[in-house]
Parts: sequence; structure tokens; C-alpha cells
Amino acid sequence: MNTVQKGFTLIELMIVVAIIGILAAIAIPQYQNYIAKSQVSRVMSETGSLKTVLETCILDGKTAASCQLGWTNSNLLGADAEESTAEETGQEGLKITYPTTAEAEAKIEGKFGSSAALTLKDETLTWTRANTGAWSCATTVAAKFAPAGCPAAEKEKK
Repeated sequence: MNTVQKGFTLIELMIVVAIIGILAAIAIPQYQNYIAKSQVSRVMSETGSLKTVLETCILDGKTAASCQLGWTNSNLLGADAEESTAEETGQEGLKITYPTTAEAEAKIEGKFGSSAALTLKDETLTWTRANTGAWSCATTVAAKFAPAGCPAAEKEKK
């Protein structure tokens, strides 16, 4: 009786490994871009939620000390201890510039920390309230990571 060996040849296995390598080389960078973009959107949403509270405090005539923001710390925002900008929030990496009058400018600035994607580290996302009461968003992240409604600022070429 003849027995037939079954299995894969070495060349077939090498082709499969090569295909997996090519797919991984394409998929991993795309996945990292997806993660970075979702983190920017999340920070935009988290800091954007402070606009309503801050606007209410401003229109009610409350001072910065009496305005309760109700902020929960974010693991994406942060800074080194010497760069800490924690004010009313107690969160490093989040800076709130409270206006002195209802017509003055206010800012909510979030700085991406070490828990954010490596390409976002030390970048910022800023909500600015004009003296008219209108809010606008801008960010220093690369344009490919910037969410709709929050354009990336053009960086100077070195």
C-alpha cells in the first residue's frame, strides 16, 4: 500500500508568512492613525462639555472660585509637574482662562499627555470664547488627526 503525505510545502508556508507581513505593514500604521484621531475627538468632546458649564457661570456672574465645573480627570490630558497648568480643575494639562466680565475672552485648553498617542504628545486643543459669546475650536495636532469643527493650525516650517 502506498501512503500519501499530506501537508503544506515550505514555499507555501513562506508565501503565507510574507502575505501576513505585508498586511501587517499596512494595517498597523492605519490603526495607529485611527487611534490618534479618536483620541483627538475624545478630548474635543471632553473639553467641549466644559463650554456649557463655563458659559452658565459667566452669564450668571459667578467668579472663577465659585464656578463648579464638575470636571472628571481625563487620562489623555496631562503634563510634566513643572508644566502643570491645573487651575480650578485640579487636572494637569487642562488650563481654563476665566473671563473677568461677560464680554471678555475665555479659553479652555487641553494639552495631550503621555497616555495619548505618541504623535499627539505635547499638542493642544483649545476652545476660545470670543467677546460676542461664540465659541471656536483650534488644535495644534496634524491636520489628518483634526476632527471636523476643530481645524488644525498651520505650523511654521523650519
